[in-house]
Amino acid sequence: MLIGCRRRGRQSTRLRVALMLLVFICQFVHVLSEKSPSALTVVESPEASLEGEEDAHVEEGDSEDLDVFHPTDKWKTLKPGHGVPRGSQVRLNLQTGQREVKLGEHQTLKYQIDGQRQGKENTQGPSVSAEELKKALKNIKEGVDPKTSDKEETEALRAQFHTMDELKKDMVRLDMLMESDFQIMSRLVSQFNSSNATVEEKVKALHDLEYLVHQVDNAQNLASRGGLKLVVDALNNTDYRLQESASFVLGSALSSNPVVQVEAVESGTLQKLLMLLATPRPMSVKKRALFALACLLRHCPFAQSHFLKLGGLQVLGDIFRASGGGAVRVRIVTILYDMINEKELISQTGLDPIPDASHNERLRQYAQVSLQPLLAEQGWCSLVPELLASPEHDWKEKALRTILAMMPHCQTQYRKDYALSSSLSALQEQYQELVLTEQVLGDEDGYFGEILALLETVVLKLKQV
Repeated sequence: MLIGCRRRGRQSTRLRVALMLLVFICQFVHVLSEKSPSALTVVESPEASLEGEEDAHVEEGDSEDLDVFHPTDKWKTLKPGHGVPRGSQVRLNLQTGQREVKLGEHQTLKYQIDGQRQGKENTQGPSVSAEELKKALKNIKEGVDPKTSDKEETEALRAQFHTMDELKKDMVRLDMLMESDFQIMSRLVSQFNSSNATVEEKVKALHDLEYLVHQVDNAQNLASRGGLKLVVDALNNTDYRLQESASFVLGSALSSNPVVQVEAVESGTLQKLLMLLATPRPMSVKKRALFALACLLRHCPFAQSHFLKLGGLQVLGDIFRASGGGAVRVRIVTILYDMINEKELISQTGLDPIPDASHNERLRQYAQVSLQPLLAEQGWCSLVPELLASPEHDWKEKALRTILAMMPHCQTQYRKDYALSSSLSALQEQYQELVLTEQVLGDEDGYFGEILALLETVVLKLKQV
């Protein structure tokens, strides 16, 4: 019986020790729970973190005596005396025994919405009061920069710009300084006519004047104000440079300008140009004179009639025979072809479905131009084919077109000209080979094909009775 009692006493002692250990563990856990909401991590209400980040949860003491700790997205040690914003995650580091804090998930999302980079403080942006907003709107309405709303700065800013009245006055002054084309031409003519001007200054004035008279109105103003007469008189100057420049200005003013063409013919310009061409002059001067003559005769039957009466065709024939250069010959043949072609085109009623008074007058004037008989009489039927020996395809083409245009009055002479027949045969062979070369290169309707067709037309016309 004694042994059984001892065994029961030992068992009761063990139970009491176990019970005391259990109570101690419970007390220890209770103490830890009072020091931290959680042994590892406690997350506060996430809804509160989105509404008020400035409200901090204070662990101990008064919140007014504590600094608010601004956590980041990484764990940082919370120092004593610092408050924690709502929504932050707090944990107790069991290794160091210190509490650590970082941003909650909803706080990190708010950083991204506000455009803040992760890892930086989510500081409060600058706020604008109602009074400041009203003041800014007032400045915008008055056209004042809010940043320079101060009176002195505003006046300085306005001083940098001109008012509308000042701008209008500036525009009036600029308009007074700008010269019209007529004023520029008047100044150039005065400079050219000045007795104190050197030859170089006069040549420069003519060069600038030539640029302006391309316009029809400017050329007519020059003629009506007497400036054209000064330019024509310069054709008689002893200095070849002035003769060349004056011919250039004259040709530009006459081009496609019937008013100036008539004025030039009536003022004796045609006689002076023919005199310039008939007397010994440098080739550069004669080229410019031919340019002015071509512009005067083109589409002007009044000038063409006077040209024939003044022996202009004979002057061109003498230049053609004496000229050793093909360029001058080509210009002369081009003048003749244009005169022939113009009369043929104007005589075709299909070009003018409704003939008016001006058309009938032009028909009458062109009827007075008897060019082709004079060409045959003065030997042009044998002169023009000489251009076929030139090395340039363009020159050959112009010669063939002129030969074809002169065919009605030169056909008999062409048939007797054996040199022309052999030249046409040689050209046919040459251009047949060139056409084959074009076809090999894939050009079915090339330039050489056009010349070959023109050659065949001339040969066919010669064979017709």
